[in-house]
Amino acid sequence: MIELLKNLIAIKSDTEEGANEALRYCSTWLNSHDIEHTVIENEGRLMIHAEVGTGPSTIVWNGHVDVAPGKLEQFNPVIDGDKLYGRGSADMKAGVAAMMEAFRRISLTPEKLTQRIALHIVTDEETGGRKTSGHLVETGYTGDFVICGEPTHLKLSVQSKGIIHVDLTFNGKGAHGSRPWEGTNAIELAYEFHDKLKTLPFYKVSNAYYEHPSVNLAKIQAGDRYNMVPDTCEVAYDIRFVPGQKWEDIVQEMTDLALSLNKNTIVKPGGKTPAIVTTEDNEFVKTLALVTADVTQKDAVLFGQHGAADTRYYARTGAGAIEFGPSGDDWHGPGEYVLISSVEQYADILTKHALS
Repeated sequence: MIELLKNLIAIKSDTEEGANEALRYCSTWLNSHDIEHTVIENEGRLMIHAEVGTGPSTIVWNGHVDVAPGKLEQFNPVIDGDKLYGRGSADMKAGVAAMMEAFRRISLTPEKLTQRIALHIVTDEETGGRKTSGHLVETGYTGDFVICGEPTHLKLSVQSKGIIHVDLTFNGKGAHGSRPWEGTNAIELAYEFHDKLKTLPFYKVSNAYYEHPSVNLAKIQAGDRYNMVPDTCEVAYDIRFVPGQKWEDIVQEMTDLALSLNKNTIVKPGGKTPAIVTTEDNEFVKTLALVTADVTQKDAVLFGQHGAADTRYYARTGAGAIEFGPSGDDWHGPGEYVLISSVEQYADILTKHALS
């Protein structure tokens, strides 16, 4: 399994072509173990669907082999003690390798399964997931419970924040830079807005997993000369909101604030993703927590994820969907690594949970 992981890391899968190459490698590996599967193509992206077992319920294991852009040397896997370094080692080729190994194990004795286990390997999670995980769900490949093998330190992420992107254009009044009092500086309007944004009611909402939403000022564009008061400033926010909040209410609060500062401000909501909640009393979650505690010899930990994953597509069908994967650190960073011992434990957990 670790050799499989190293070989996957060595494939530079930070492009469409590279991700498809990694997917084909997974297909070759599955073929070498006589595991029946289907390679599906959609809009140039490849994905794998495999299924084993019978029963009234279906568990989906979902993993992606595309990675964040990295330097060439990051695709040279390096082992140092229990750490395996390399781009995608944690996010999330380790999860994929462990899922493939666990799927191989349960495929040896399918008669022991009392439920269906589906393996989904996809190639565009880092760019939104619509073409592969989204396509699989749209064409009927889903289940009752879904595990996305993102790196979570073997903790169970039963919630994830929702997303709303908001673009604002602050329109001031241009003037000569030597006489700023004759104009209205659009950058200063944007600054005042940003300074007051976290005082709005939506930012004070919390639950058991989150202290408050997150606010990221992601983009800003304004001004092009020293001697001019900028008359326009465009800013873009990435808001991650707590389950139970409505994105429409957040946008309305932002709009009211912006217009109170300048009536000519334009507010445009953009892409949005609902928050995900899988209840703690979900039977699959309860069983997975027990198996995790048994394998790790530690109490299972449930938590809420700040980011979003391909769980979003499966959750739309009503499936319980969580993020759960091995331990690592610095994913998307220069020193990304995964703990080999956690990969081995993860494969054991998936195998025992499938057979439970």
